Parts: sequence; structure tokens; C-alpha cells
Amino acid sequence: MKNNNTQPQSSFKKFCRKLSPKRKDSGGEIQQHNSNNGEDKNSDLEAVFDYMDANKDGRISAEELQKSFMTLGEQLSDEEAEAAVRLSDTDGDGMLDFEEFTQLIKADDEEEKKIELKEAFKLYISEGEECITPRSLKVMLKKLGESRTTDDCKVMISAFDLNADGVLSFDEFALMMR
Repeated sequence: MKNNNTQPQSSFKKFCRKLSPKRKDSGGEIQQHNSNNGEDKNSDLEAVFDYMDANKDGRISAEELQKSFMTLGEQLSDEEAEAAVRLSDTDGDGMLDFEEFTQLIKADDEEEKKIELKEAFKLYISEGEECITPRSLKVMLKKLGESRTTDDCKVMISAFDLNADGVLSFDEFALMMR
């Protein structure tokens, strides 16, 4: 994904979170709804899509996207709105139908997960290194209150070391975390 498309996606995701339905908890407090249930998430996406589809034609234009952002006090330039639509417009009509809208949200979710994994990976590597070594794993585990020998760390790494080089690359780490 090109870097110039990540800004509209990030703003877009933040916007969608603002629109996500809020629920009251048992104490009557309003809580942001964070459901792991696929049906609820799809229902939430439908509600966001319906809100953004101002003319109710079943498609979101760049203009509707931009106006939706403004409604909630967010700014989205013409270029950003057009880039966000273009990013997921698979049928080439210049608008987002519900399926394309859903793909845009999913792409942003995947990008967020990758960023979080990269941040976690950085915690396990020593400065100047690009991989998790038995030594760097041992140091991190000690910081977490778990004392392990270097040999123990070698065994842990070997379980996910796909190329048998004795260290974990980011891709191997990501596989381990899934």
C-alpha cells in the first residue's frame, strides 16, 4: 500500500469509530461498542454505510464521504476522499458500494494489526538488530519477569524459525503471533 493512501484510511477508520453504535452498560453509562461478533460488526458497518450514503442510492461518492467527515468535525480534502474511494472501487464506477466499503474497512484493520505487530516486534529486538535473537528474547523475558536460559530461548525461537537461521524475522514473528 502506498504511503499517501494510509492517511485517508487512518482518518476514515477514526471516522468510522465515531459513527460506531454506542451501547449502555449495566450502570447506564454509554460505552463504545466493541463486538467480536461478526454479525454485530456487519450490522455496525451497515449503519455507518447507511449514514454516509446521503442520497440513499446504495453507493458512497467521494463527496458524500467528505460531507460525512465534516459532519463529525473531521477534515478530508477532495484528494483524500477521492483516494479513499479509488482504493476500494473494484467495479470502477467511482463510488463505493457496501461490499467495497467493507473491503476498505478490512484493509485498514489489517494495516493497523501489522503496525501493532511491528511495534511489539521492536520490543524484542536489540538496538541495531533486525531480528529476535536468543539473547534479545532472553533480555525481554527477564524484563517481563520470566527468567530463561539462552538455550531455552533458542528452543522457543526454533519452533517458529522457518528458515532455520537461529533468529526470528518479522514475518516469522507475525506468524507466531497469529
